[in-house]
Formats: sequence, C-alpha cells, structure tokens
Amino acid sequence: MIKFYKIAVLLMILAIGLSSCEKDHEGQKRIFVVAFSDPFTSYSNISDQREIGLVFSKKAEFDGVVTIKVSDENAAYGIDYSTLPVINNTNEFQLPIKAGSQGTEFVFKNLIYPFDREDKTIQFEIVKIEYPEVSFIQGNSRTMISFAASLGGVMAPEVGGASQPFQVYVELSSGNEKKVARSSWDLAFASGADRVKLNGSIYMAAKKLNTNDIDQVSQSQVSGFFTQVAVGTFDPTNENYVDSPTGDITKTAIAEIKENDADNAVYLVNLGFEPGKLVNPSGADVAGDHRGWKKIRILKRDKGYLLQYANLDDTTHKEILIAKNQAYNFSFYSLKTNSEVSVEPTKENWDLNFTVFTNIIAGSGSYGYSDFVSNNTLGQVKVYPVIVSAANEKELVEKLNYTYKNAQVDPSKFSNDQRIIGADWRDVFTGQAFKDRFFVLKDGKGNYYKIRMLSMLNENGQRGYPKFEYELML
Repeated sequence: MIKFYKIAVLLMILAIGLSSCEKDHEGQKRIFVVAFSDPFTSYSNISDQREIGLVFSKKAEFDGVVTIKVSDENAAYGIDYSTLPVINNTNEFQLPIKAGSQGTEFVFKNLIYPFDREDKTIQFEIVKIEYPEVSFIQGNSRTMISFAASLGGVMAPEVGGASQPFQVYVELSSGNEKKVARSSWDLAFASGADRVKLNGSIYMAAKKLNTNDIDQVSQSQVSGFFTQVAVGTFDPTNENYVDSPTGDITKTAIAEIKENDADNAVYLVNLGFEPGKLVNPSGADVAGDHRGWKKIRILKRDKGYLLQYANLDDTTHKEILIAKNQAYNFSFYSLKTNSEVSVEPTKENWDLNFTVFTNIIAGSGSYGYSDFVSNNTLGQVKVYPVIVSAANEKELVEKLNYTYKNAQVDPSKFSNDQRIIGADWRDVFTGQAFKDRFFVLKDGKGNYYKIRMLSMLNENGQRGYPKFEYELML
C-alpha cells in the first residue's frame, strides 16, 4: 500500500542523524518522524482515486494525530477533487497515528476525468504532529499532485526476479511504468529509418543468406551456421549477427530495407531463449529453453514493411504488412503468435528501459547482460555519469540532494549511446549498486533529472529487483 516505505524511512533516518536536535545532555532523545512516502503524483495516473501514503521513522508506540494542510491552484475542492477524510473550514484534515502502525494514508479523489486543463496543482503539507514522544516534520513534508514534471521519488521496476522475464519502460516526468514480457516480441520495425531490430533481450541473432527466395531455404542448407549465429560464443565475428548495442538504428544485423525487392535478402534468425524457469538465488537465470529458428525476408510496401517468414523446412511462407506509426519508435511483431504486439510506450513517453540486454565485449563479441538499463536515445533522452569521490554513502546522499544543480549540468557530456547507465551501476560480484556515482538524464521534454541506483537484490539476496531514486534538477 505504501510503495516507498523502506527508502523513505532510510532517508528520514539519515536526515535525523544529521540533525543538531538529535541529542541533549541526557543523551539520545526518543524521536518520531512523519513524512510523505512520495513527493509527487501525476494527475494523469489518477482516473478515479489514489491512496496517498505517509511513513513513520519507526513503528508507532502510541496513538497520535497528524494534521495535513491543503492548498490548491486552478482546482476547487468538491468540484475538481476531494479527500477522505474531508477538509475542515481551515483547509485541513487530520489522520490518526495508531500504535503498532508504520504509516498512515488518506484518499485523494479526482472528480474530473478526462482532465479539463493541465495547470492544476494540489499540495498537501504536514503542519502538525501530536505524539507523546519528540516529533519532527522532516524528509518529504509536502506532496504535490500536478500535471507538471515529477519532482522525483523512488521506483522499483518489476523485472520479475532472477529470470527477469519482464522489460519495464519508465517515464520519470510522470512516474509511469509499462511492463511487458520480454519474450512477447521478436522484431521491431522502425518508424523512421527503413530498419528492423532484433529482440536483444532474449539473445536473438540473424545472418544474411545468399538468396532472396525464402521458400528455397531449408534447414540442411543453414544448420552449419547454428553455432555461429548466437550470442555469447566468445567469437568476435558474432558481432555481425546482432544489432549495435549503442542503439544506432543504422547499424542493425538486418540491413536497410531497400526499395528494389531483389536487393532484400533472406535471413536466418536465431529466436533466442525463453526466460529461465528455475529461481537461482545466487545469480541471474535469464536464459531458459531455446526458442528455435526462422527464416525471414523483409520488403518495402506502402511506406511500411512486408514481412515474409516461415519455419526452416517450410516450402511456403506467411506474409504480414507492418505499417509505420510515427507516434512510436517501432512497431513490434511476434513470430510465435503471428501478431503485432504492444511493447514500448509512445516515443515521447519513456526514458529508461530496465531489461536483459545484448551487449558487446571488446575482443569477445556479443554477450548477454542482466540488470541492464538503457535510455531512449531515439526519443532524445540522453545521460551522462557523475563519479563522486565520497568516503561513504552519507556524503554521496548529501551531494545528490544539495550540491548538484541545473547550473552544473555539462551538455557536452551527454552521449548518444543508450548504454551509459547500462551495467555500470552495479557490481555483480558483491550484488551491490555502486555508491560512488549517479547519473544526469535529460528527457525529451527538456527536464533534467539526477538518478541514483540503490539496489539490485531483494531482502533475500536474489537478483532482479532493481531500485533507484531520482530528483528533478532545479
């Protein structure tokens, strides 16, 4: 119910530790802190109602009361929104602190949907805590509901544990996520260039054949390529069979689709692997059963694509027209279900993708990575790292929260490579996120965010549980 409980409490405890009010002449005071679990919620995420959570720095030992003050702009209580509990004549309401609880919440109701305007904001502020122990209002003392860019928060994309069966697309400015099964698609047809991308998250690969007659290709003719057209063979030449991991759409394993049909060859396609079925507590388990092979050929048709595909020994093939949709980077197709698939959000509405990934190791060719984070370069999302010389995590948190501002952003450091966060946020040997770095991201709308990766394991030490915090830079 309270999504960001653990991290919010961690940050509150850190803030408490820095407070000069922490001790008196008798030693450590018993303190109790209340804060909002999230500093921002997007209007676009609330079609009906939403629980807004508050968290406590420790389990409440006594009953008490928190007073919340409400202020709004271009929104009217009872017309645009309401709350439960309802506000009083001073625009306040109270929430109980119940002994034994670790947080509390109230209900925000959106009374107008679809929205009639985009300049509404509603702020909730903790103004009073009535509790027997010494109490502080620290951490997220305010939360905002707005159409504006998210001020930040903590997110834990649900990639699904050790087998990491899901790809999760994240938009920072709205806090939205989209989760898709990574084996649900095979080919991505670009809306801009005449290019087709493979699903690197399941370790697909493709080799151009010396023919343009798909029905004449048989398994006996191509089986000698099976050991070559694969990811992770430690043969540098297998780079030719995968897409450029930088995200450069002009460097795909499948060549540019040409106007003249005779110039478009048949390809042998390795369909990669299903996610693993067994939970491996000590590592990732992302490659399960092999998904087989196909032969494909792609032609240009009606400002889009004509896909021809078949099993290797089939003497006839299937065909499907794939239209370009300019609202998206790609249109996606599954060779398993013979259907188009919804995968990415619209190209302007995602920033990061948490996924399994096919990368390149210099001198060893293509190789599979788990716990990978790519950014939407085709949507003009760019990233660069900031390495912090910090003696401990406390100093890093202070630098993230207080010293690195918009004025310090260096545009020359932004890269067109989608792998800047990539795998360079975690140590697979310790299972920990690096504590000496954060990342600056510029989204396609011109917002700047700083991102700090927090963890890659769950409380049981299992991989596939990434968590990060982010903050809008002002």
